[in-house]
Amino acid sequence: MDSLKKVQRGRTAPDGGYAWFILLSCFLVFGLTFGVIKSFGVFYVEIQQCFQTTATGTSWITSIAVGTIHFAAPVATALTARCSHRSVVIAGGLICSLGLMIGACANNVIELYLTVGFLNGLGYALTWTPTVTMLGLYFERRRPLANALASTGECILTFVLTPLFQLLIDTYTWRGALLILGALQLNLCLCGMLLRPLKATADGTLVDEVGAEEIEEHRIPEESDLGTVKVCPEDPEEIADSKDSTTAGFRTNILRYVDYTLISNAQFMVYSMFGVFAALGFFAPALFLVPYARSKGIEEYQAAALMSISAALDLFGRLFFGWVANLRLVETVQQLTATVILLGSVLLLCPLASSFSELAAFSAAYGLVHGATVSIHITVLAEVVGVHRLGSALGFFMLIRSSGGLLGPPIAGYFIDKMGNYGTGFIMAGVSLLISALFLLLLHQMTRRGQRSTKRNHNMEKDKMGQSLKGEVKDLRA
Repeated sequence: MDSLKKVQRGRTAPDGGYAWFILLSCFLVFGLTFGVIKSFGVFYVEIQQCFQTTATGTSWITSIAVGTIHFAAPVATALTARCSHRSVVIAGGLICSLGLMIGACANNVIELYLTVGFLNGLGYALTWTPTVTMLGLYFERRRPLANALASTGECILTFVLTPLFQLLIDTYTWRGALLILGALQLNLCLCGMLLRPLKATADGTLVDEVGAEEIEEHRIPEESDLGTVKVCPEDPEEIADSKDSTTAGFRTNILRYVDYTLISNAQFMVYSMFGVFAALGFFAPALFLVPYARSKGIEEYQAAALMSISAALDLFGRLFFGWVANLRLVETVQQLTATVILLGSVLLLCPLASSFSELAAFSAAYGLVHGATVSIHITVLAEVVGVHRLGSALGFFMLIRSSGGLLGPPIAGYFIDKMGNYGTGFIMAGVSLLISALFLLLLHQMTRRGQRSTKRNHNMEKDKMGQSLKGEVKDLRA
């Protein structure tokens, strides 16, 4: 175990060189996953008209995709430990493409739930989770900036894809547009090919070696006379040792794939509750912005342009506030709390907008604050659990957050159908985000209390050392 600690102490992230190619891969993955999800609202009106369904019924397509991303994140983490980041991402890209192409032939909304919803979401989970984990391993000093730069892929591709989807729908209908999107998703396989593991930071390998060492230490040779002692009822201590070694080996094998001990980390669980309520409000606004604008009498391409305006300011927000976070002027969790409160407040003001200029101003404000929030939330997660546990933490965080991502759009759609006004969906999202900020305030207090406790213990140790030294000096003088 001492050798393992030395190896872990010696690990350093490159923060440059091939790390920039990992950043490029993560940039494209963000764009081809969450960027597509944010742009998918353009399809909603066409799908509603084709299948004569409600806003709630249509919203389940994206909701199932988002929920599957979150539910399948721990599976992606385990598969990455079993296989490799590269192979899992490539498989995910193929599943995404298959789901969208089959979905283009759907005969009802249920088939869209299974293809564009479930299959596509599963592929997104297998591509996004390993790529973000790999980015965290390649960057340490510049990690906040790297996460911010990678997440800008979501904004840039949203800016490009929203008007492109509208053009494709007008030219080839929504089914033809889905086929083209399915072909575009094959680029996720290329992103997977760019991933190259770090030899010195392969956590799975280290755990493998430790697991093998522990099993070897506890194994009893078959040829040995001890083989009979192991099953002899007159030696209960030997039986207990054998059971302990089997349990230790089993526990090590599980920890190799999923670090389930995270659920006992109070700070991680508080941050996960923030994720649940934040997810309720994160996805609904982007999905309903275009339909809301259309309901106010704004023409198709102007409504699509609102998403492009939001994406442009989202890009600036991620870059600028990611850079601010990298300066470490304030604690990252404090910065995240402020941006989440601002985001919730902006969403509550959305129903006041009715003209194109007012909606453009709202889209700009929403995009700016949304970018400021998204750019640092993974950085805060790494600070809460440590980068060595980021892979498992990201999987568990996504799993716990899944309930919010799954239920957010349908709940917003329910209010829209009941009230007959898309503005109520934005109010629901704003309230959810303001509630999530309360958990960030609690996390900040827990962190402060932990720091004070650590400092107090350190000072007590220093006082004890000082007193012992004084006692030794007195003895020497005597």
